[in-house]
Amino acid sequence: MTVRILLADDHTLVRSGVRRILESEPDLQVVAEAADGVEAVELSRSIHPDLAVLDVSMPRLTGLQAVREISQRAPEVRTLILSMHDNEQYFFAALKAGASGYVLKSAADEDLVAACHAAMRGEPFLYAGVAGTLVRDFLERTRRGDRMPRAVLTPREEEVIKLIAEGHTSMQIAAELVISHKTVERHRSNILAKLGMRDRTEMTRYAIRAGLVEP
Repeated sequence: MTVRILLADDHTLVRSGVRRILESEPDLQVVAEAADGVEAVELSRSIHPDLAVLDVSMPRLTGLQAVREISQRAPEVRTLILSMHDNEQYFFAALKAGASGYVLKSAADEDLVAACHAAMRGEPFLYAGVAGTLVRDFLERTRRGDRMPRAVLTPREEEVIKLIAEGHTSMQIAAELVISHKTVERHRSNILAKLGMRDRTEMTRYAIRAGLVEP
């Protein structure tokens, strides 16, 4: 059976290269492409692909945010995160968001096809740099229902800091997220307090490090 794939990355050249890797396999077919996270979520609902391969850092919604949205709105669509970050924190965040796996762009030639096949079998794909013991511990605690460490920021706060880092004013953020200006300011204050920061510059640096916006 051919696996129908939605590919999302904000760089056209990257999408082209990844598409070539995927379609080198006879059972993998890219049926749609998206240039940002919002478009990826919309396409996942309208064309119903079997699998969505999402870059971790994209405009409007990041790959992790898009995975959360797709998991809620189109749970039948399996998801994979494609990332340049060899970082366990990103890997576990992807699993927690609902992704089936995490593939490093530097190893996409070797790993991406295998990750797609693993996702369609219902198996998690673990890139070589992640220690197996950490993964087994994480999954076991999840199965037992143990409390996982909470993320520093809530999903809504991530949306707000992303828009702040992209240069939006509080009024623009309020309009984008359909919330009041007062609510935006409250989120901004909470973010600064949680992260121990003082201004937009420091928040922008954090958003870049966290993969919420492109450097």
